Amino acid sequence: MIRTAFVFPGQGSECVGMGRELLALRPGLADSHFRVADDLLGFPLARLCLEGSARDLEDPAVAQPAVFLTSLAALEVLRGEGVVPDAVAGHSLGEYAALVAAGVLEWTEALWLVRLRGELVATVGDRVGSATVAVIGLRRTDVTRMCAEARAAVGGVVEVAGENEPRQTVVSGQAEAVGHVTAAARVAGARTRVLRTGGPFHSSLLREAEAEFTQTLLATEFRVPRVPLVSGVTGGWVTTAEQAVVTLGGQLTSPVRWTGAVESLAASGADRFVEVGPGQVLGALVRKILPDARVHATNTTAGMAAAVDALTDSTV
Repeated sequence: MIRTAFVFPGQGSECVGMGRELLALRPGLADSHFRVADDLLGFPLARLCLEGSARDLEDPAVAQPAVFLTSLAALEVLRGEGVVPDAVAGHSLGEYAALVAAGVLEWTEALWLVRLRGELVATVGDRVGSATVAVIGLRRTDVTRMCAEARAAVGGVVEVAGENEPRQTVVSGQAEAVGHVTAAARVAGARTRVLRTGGPFHSSLLREAEAEFTQTLLATEFRVPRVPLVSGVTGGWVTTAEQAVVTLGGQLTSPVRWTGAVESLAASGADRFVEVGPGQVLGALVRKILPDARVHATNTTAGMAAAVDALTDSTV
């Protein structure tokens, strides 16, 4: 029976010094992961994770690999303490770390895919003038209607890019159309937050990039999941390597179904969620979806210790 789920964060969870405490816990990660990542990517990702400024981390080409690498480091610390998941899932970018945790992708392959994904999306974003905004306090159906109204009023592309929890919906597309939705949502009483994703993730504007990215996926070795895996694209289970390729290929243009993913985990018995990586964004979302769930963060030394204690206590 599934009880403990590891969930992996996406962009937006990055923060200054996010790898520092993990390296203090496991110094060997400097050689096994951080230096390998530097060599693979050709820039000092390790230094940016440990010492980079907030400005450095505004660049999605840095932020996304940094979140991915820090999440893997947290995973290795947990594994070193004998803490393993019964199931895994990832939010947008976090799906790559989840695939590594499930044994579907080798981590350096996943890191390279993260880099390519970011570059392709940034190219489209620069060309079309994109924006991404979280709308907080409205139902997804209301936001979907506002997107349709914006397309009719100003033209352009704006679409629902994800449901983070039942009252938080993300929209993505061309800046003017996204701005129209943002204004309408505020009039309706919602709060809005601009997300600096570096491109129109999870929207139809990425059809061309999706086709190119899929070619790379088809040349990459995917394996059968060794740990039960839920897709943030479909909200359902991934049981074959072929499914993993298809869902990851469709991720660029498909909305994130995070509510559905968490509900699938809960329906299979998961009542403990460990946010593996920087920040506490996913933990907050899980609590919105499942108020009774026990949620653990690993973004600090104290949080990691508390998570390990809770998950290795046979009486809990």
